[in-house]
Amino acid sequence: MKIELKKDCTWSLVVPTSMGVRITPLNGQPVHCSDTFHMQATSAETNVASVSSFLGLPVKVLTTFVKESPIARFIKDNLAGRHMAYEGVEVEQGGPWGYRHQFNIADSGYGSRGPRVQNDRAGEIGRTLNVKDFDLVRLFEKEGVQILHLSGLIGALSPETSNFCLELARAAKKYGTRISFDLNYRASFWKNREKELSSIFAEIAGLADILVGNEEDFQLCLGIEGPEEGGKDLATKIGSFKEMIGRVRKAYPDASVFATTLRQVVSTNEHLWGAIMLEGDNWHVVEPREINVLDRIGGGDGFVGGLLYAILKGWGPEKWIQFGWATGALATTSITDYGQPADEEQVWSIWKGNARVRR
Repeated sequence: MKIELKKDCTWSLVVPTSMGVRITPLNGQPVHCSDTFHMQATSAETNVASVSSFLGLPVKVLTTFVKESPIARFIKDNLAGRHMAYEGVEVEQGGPWGYRHQFNIADSGYGSRGPRVQNDRAGEIGRTLNVKDFDLVRLFEKEGVQILHLSGLIGALSPETSNFCLELARAAKKYGTRISFDLNYRASFWKNREKELSSIFAEIAGLADILVGNEEDFQLCLGIEGPEEGGKDLATKIGSFKEMIGRVRKAYPDASVFATTLRQVVSTNEHLWGAIMLEGDNWHVVEPREINVLDRIGGGDGFVGGLLYAILKGWGPEKWIQFGWATGALATTSITDYGQPADEEQVWSIWKGNARVRR
């Protein structure tokens, strides 16, 4: 099948997000043992959008900034360097104890030592994202958007952002924009808001054309029965994952594409990486294959980014999951938590297992 996209749009992909910075020790060292860190601008949603922006498609980021903050300037410059347009209001900091951009403090792990991530999100400016700060008629009707990508991280960040994502999804549906929804469940975000968020996520999922999530996401966000417990070998679990996705499709029949990644961790730097996708009545499976990992954070976002890029390019469905698998693998080779593909050829070389030097 083919997902019909709007024509003559200004934007191929639009993502709402809360931008922050990620700091990571050098050389795979633990945070508590380090005094030198690499800092990058980050968000899960721009991780997804980076595949399309680096490969030349027009991308727009909807966010909000702390006014006159050097971190906000750092983020804006980074987005521009990733070839992304951005739109967002400037909010006064309100003093030293006011708003700020969130910090993500990451130990990438090494070998037998697993990664550890500390989220420091107090006073996060992104929690104020509000639909009244954006002209949705201009965005969706006058400019035009082919795909709106929503993440459960933003959907659950605050009551304001939950409503923001819901209103974006409703507007996108009204104006014929396709909707991608990566559920991205986080228990700390859902605490004491379970009933409210279950209702909001169910409505967004009902509007979505593309639904992505792992077994925990589908169970805890949408109440779908997960796969049967089995052995550690992911390849043997594919049947039960298909059954779970079948239950998701039955609950949300208006979606056209359902996808999940498969990951088996051998060590921090060696994973088996696979994926399952249902488009229409057709199953597409990438059996778990060995990949080498520099930093695993962002691999799932890279998968979604490649999947959406392939759909935007109008390729056949068998290529959607292949390109997504490869851009997910690409992201895990970078010290940033997003992949920066040089060109399509580089991605297809990863899919083919061709790591030979190119001169």
